[in-house]
Amino acid sequence: MTILVTGATGRVGRHVVDQLISRDADFRVLTRDPAHAGFPAGVNVIQGDLLDIGSLRAAFSGISTLFLLNAVSADEFTQAIITLNIARECGIERVVYLSVFDAESAVNVPHFAVKSGAERMLKAMDFSATILRPTYFIDNEIMIREVIVDHGIYPMPIGNVGLAMVDARDIAEVAAIELIRREQAAGKLPLETINLVGPDTLTGTQAAAVWADVLGRSVVYGGDNPDAFEANMAGFMPTWMAYEMRLMAERFVSEGMIPQEGDRERLVTLLGRPLRSYREFAVMLAG
Repeated sequence: MTILVTGATGRVGRHVVDQLISRDADFRVLTRDPAHAGFPAGVNVIQGDLLDIGSLRAAFSGISTLFLLNAVSADEFTQAIITLNIARECGIERVVYLSVFDAESAVNVPHFAVKSGAERMLKAMDFSATILRPTYFIDNEIMIREVIVDHGIYPMPIGNVGLAMVDARDIAEVAAIELIRREQAAGKLPLETINLVGPDTLTGTQAAAVWADVLGRSVVYGGDNPDAFEANMAGFMPTWMAYEMRLMAERFVSEGMIPQEGDRERLVTLLGRPLRSYREFAVMLAG
């Protein structure tokens, strides 16, 4: 029996693959286009699609543990629910699911609400699951690097409550640890939820100040107005997705993403090292 990794070609998924390789885990990767996946030699890559029932059934043959990562898409909920149904049909009980921080509260943000629904299914169908709930990805700053560096503006409308932004590499390492723990368990483990957070809780003004320090020049926060943000997003993604990103940003402004007591300490203990900071990533990105 082995682990199956979905969503492996994205930012988190590729790090999960690297982590599993480094831990000498037995795993396979599911992707739509194996010829262009670009994984290291020796990685067992299977062609399939989360909406193709036949390919899912074939991919799940011999699998005991599933890493389920659904990219933001118009049919994300359908993908998640079908995949979990086929997993159960194929006898797979052990799952690590990539959800989102405070999923059940953000009912108007589509990709938050989707994940809340998938979490409910994992619980109601009694999967042996770890639900990972990351906050805003530090790695998203790759998309706005040019605006920050070239124009001295931090443009993400993240507000003044604060986000405990998390590095995708930390998310992936926790995912790999949990996949291996579930896979190697002698029996069925209880469902667990882990909040994935970073070491710093930053407002928009504070994020801009980090960049100013890293670059050695002025960087100002662009403010909380979501109109320009939505318009900019619509320049390189579908309008429905740009609107969804607006809804997410409005939630950042109103609610933030504040760790619960003990979240950070739990992660440091699990990883055996400090969490990667926003400033570390800014230095790397500015470099």
